[in-house]
Amino acid sequence: MRKIALFLAMLLMPCMSFASLLSSDSNTPIKSELKQQLMGSPVYIQIFKEERTLDLYVKMGEQYQLLDSYKICNYSGGLGPKQRQGDFKSPEGFYTVERPQLKPDSRFYKAINIGFPNAFDRAHGYEGKYLMIHGACVSVGCYAMTDKNIDEIFQFVTGALVFGQPRVQISIYPFRMTDANMERHKYSYYINFWKQLKPGYDYFAMTRQPPVVSVSNGNYVVSKPISSQIVHPQLASNYTLPKAE
Repeated sequence: MRKIALFLAMLLMPCMSFASLLSSDSNTPIKSELKQQLMGSPVYIQIFKEERTLDLYVKMGEQYQLLDSYKICNYSGGLGPKQRQGDFKSPEGFYTVERPQLKPDSRFYKAINIGFPNAFDRAHGYEGKYLMIHGACVSVGCYAMTDKNIDEIFQFVTGALVFGQPRVQISIYPFRMTDANMERHKYSYYINFWKQLKPGYDYFAMTRQPPVVSVSNGNYVVSKPISSQIVHPQLASNYTLPKAE
């Protein structure tokens, strides 16, 4: 009887380990030793300029859990959207990344092209190109990370796209868009633009699902998703991307 109990316990250990991930608080970063189990799962990124923070979320079950928060080493231009080539501003808004936008051989170590200008930017005549999240800790409009941090971010974004996520959403905000922060910035020149971003922030805070964003008449519109694609992270748990030389 003891042998049977021991055998069952050994079989259940991996399930219990994964279940412990699902039960953790969605705002608490996942323990580093458990991250590998989630490699290849869908991911979502939020960037906050004022806090100089990039939050990387990973899908666990039906919701997104904070994988880790990374300090932005450098960005330029202060708060507000990028509007023209050469203004040295880092973008704000809702962007998506597909596999061709990954730049493992960037001169800034590794880079993820965020896709600026998007439909909103083009509708307003905003111009610019090659706006990235990259390493090397230097920025003229990009979001620069340390090489160590971009390594991990790049691996999880690449793994998600390789394992079937069609595109990775990146929501870039001037600050954490709480009611208190919106009140603090209510006299800003950009407040009407930021009011278009807030529903996306609120939607994720409430549902732990990335917002579905479209552009209508030159405005961002956040709507409820029609369906969600379920990718089981344990299926990709043994996947490891090669490290750069």
